[in-house]
Amino acid sequence: MTGDNQEGGSGEVDIYRDTPVRFLGYANEVGEAFRALVHVRWVRLSYVVASGYVLADTQDKASKKLKSGGDNKEVAISAMDTLVWQAFASVIVPGFFINRLCAASLFGLARALPKVAEAKRKWAVTGIGLGSIPFIIHPIDNMVHMVMDNTTRKWIGK
Repeated sequence: MTGDNQEGGSGEVDIYRDTPVRFLGYANEVGEAFRALVHVRWVRLSYVVASGYVLADTQDKASKKLKSGGDNKEVAISAMDTLVWQAFASVIVPGFFINRLCAASLFGLARALPKVAEAKRKWAVTGIGLGSIPFIIHPIDNMVHMVMDNTTRKWIGK
């Protein structure tokens, strides 16, 4: 969880950032971790869940900005900032990372342990993928903040 309320320090709990709801944004990482064991439709469904979370948070931030008296430009900037941040921090970057980590792990285990049953190697890879999720959340969140602070947020004056 980022604990970062981009809309300012109102002290209000942000359900999408400060509660376990935040983990819905990582549904696709769970899907990627299980990719070796499940049909691809389950992986795709995990992306639907994560994308729904991203869109719900985007709508929430835009709605809050509108209710606080923001004009159309401020509402659009808030929505865009949230959409881009969540898309990269919750779906794109961690999904790619887990996908590549699991693919490399499966390849490496096949080379290092060819006599171990493939099913056992796939379960090991799933464990590696799932086990890495808690360790990648904060570094990815921080990286996306840094990149956006130096790119899109500068361009839009946020």
